[in-house]
Amino acid sequence: MPNRKMLWLFILPGLLLYAVLFVYPTLSGLMYSFTDWDGVSPSFRYVGADNYRKTLESIVFRKAFANNVKFMLTVVIAQTAVSLGLALLLVKNTKVNVALRTLYFFPAILSSVAVGLIWAFIYDPTIGALNGVLQGAGLDSLARNWLGDAGLAIYSIAAVQVWAHAGQMMIVFVAGLHAIPAELYEAARIDGAGRLQTFLRVTWPLLAPSATIVVAYTTIQSFKAFDLVFAMTDGGPNYATEILTTYIYHVAFANYSFGMASAGSMLFLLLVGGLTFLQFKALRAERVSY
Repeated sequence: MPNRKMLWLFILPGLLLYAVLFVYPTLSGLMYSFTDWDGVSPSFRYVGADNYRKTLESIVFRKAFANNVKFMLTVVIAQTAVSLGLALLLVKNTKVNVALRTLYFFPAILSSVAVGLIWAFIYDPTIGALNGVLQGAGLDSLARNWLGDAGLAIYSIAAVQVWAHAGQMMIVFVAGLHAIPAELYEAARIDGAGRLQTFLRVTWPLLAPSATIVVAYTTIQSFKAFDLVFAMTDGGPNYATEILTTYIYHVAFANYSFGMASAGSMLFLLLVGGLTFLQFKALRAERVSY
């Protein structure tokens, strides 16, 4: 048996890095969430749970939360469906499929800020390519102010998020499909199962681990879409695209209320952690039911 003390030496660098980059900032944020620190002054005053009360009562925070839920649900459903569809179409390792996988994955390696700026130009109501294509095709009635319409802007940004990351999640599904034994498909074919039955009874249950990863990662990704929203709308118009991360940023750096921002960050951490846990439980229960 190897010396246990020596084993601890191997994991110590990783633990130290985790403690410095995650544990310490989280605990510091928790402490500051009970203060009125402005982010500049060397001193601050403890205010108890007052920051949490004010945050939960804030109309802007509630609007940001509602926007984030809309954004998350749209992205999770659309991105999972698109990435799964692409994976099913490109599952075979042919040269054409490998080239297409690379093409679809490419947006994921781009900077989110660059993607946001590019799509903000495409969405421009006067010189943007999207309205130009619609008008050129005689579909003038479909042209919109995609980022200026308060009812449409959050979904316009969600579409960009799906475009940027569907190819990334496609790779996860392709790996999951390759892990399914071919014998199961042969047995389903012999039993007379059609394509839909084969997908529902063979493919989807065995893709549950991959689906869990995709849904959990996409959820976290949706709540952390700060850079994309900031680059495209900065939360406008009239808070129509304000999400929790941009709300925290504006409270901290526009209002210099780091205590309130820390309280918002702690609520954000609990929300994402709770949602991810529930998703894992739901997908695991679904897999067991098959």
